[in-house]
Amino acid sequence: MSVLVRIPTPLRRMTNGQAKVEMQSSNLGELVEKLDSEFPGFKDRLVDENGDLRYFVNIYRNGEDVRFMEGLKTSTSEGDEVSIVPAVAGGF
Repeated sequence: MSVLVRIPTPLRRMTNGQAKVEMQSSNLGELVEKLDSEFPGFKDRLVDENGDLRYFVNIYRNGEDVRFMEGLKTSTSEGDEVSIVPAVAGGF
């Protein structure tokens, strides 16, 4: 099951500048492990020491926030698009 993963600009140095990568996975946790296997250190950017998504990282599967689904247990299927989006903060 090939899943398209969109890599945000701040993490592209880890993927040798690639904006998109394709991976085989059945859920997001497996996808993160495979990303880390191919691009060492990637998982540390997305997941905290408890195995949860870092609070400043948002992941979307086909446009839906996985925090409102099953988090890293959210299933993936052939043709899914996963977007990793770092949270942006600002103010006055």
